[in-house]
Amino acid sequence: MGIMRAKILRPAEAVRRASELRAAGRRLVTANGSFDLLHAGHLALLEEAKEQGEVLFVGLNSDASIRQYKGPERPIVPEKERARLLAGLTCVDAVVMIEAVEAGAEIIRLVRPHVHVNGAEYGPPEQWVEYPIMREHGVRGHACPRQAGLSTSALIAKIRSRKVESGVE
Repeated sequence: MGIMRAKILRPAEAVRRASELRAAGRRLVTANGSFDLLHAGHLALLEEAKEQGEVLFVGLNSDASIRQYKGPERPIVPEKERARLLAGLTCVDAVVMIEAVEAGAEIIRLVRPHVHVNGAEYGPPEQWVEYPIMREHGVRGHACPRQAGLSTSALIAKIRSRKVESGVE
């Protein structure tokens, strides 16, 4: 098993590892998302997330959960490939595939982190969908500023516009 694959955990494995790390006094952080077409904005969020603690667990939306909220054309990159890309980042300590659309709440339930990180575009932590479970477990929220012009939707739009301009479609 490669180093990257060792960082990809099943939910039960994440619970066990998080419990061991918490018992050892490590500061746990979670972040979540689909991370489709991994880009510099994702990297900035994950690096800032890691700075909030010692061990970063990333909840990765499964293909099925992404289709539920982004539509049938997404994701572009399949879940196993997205998981391997995230696991290859030095700032990411563990990747956990999440079947639920509400990946943030699920990764918080599994890991019980000290800090949960989200993009600032979702507002202050008290407005996040995950806030009730955060409050229940005493999890602090940290909002990372969005990197202007960096989003998967913007990348897809740019690719589509270039295809149209060149007559390819």
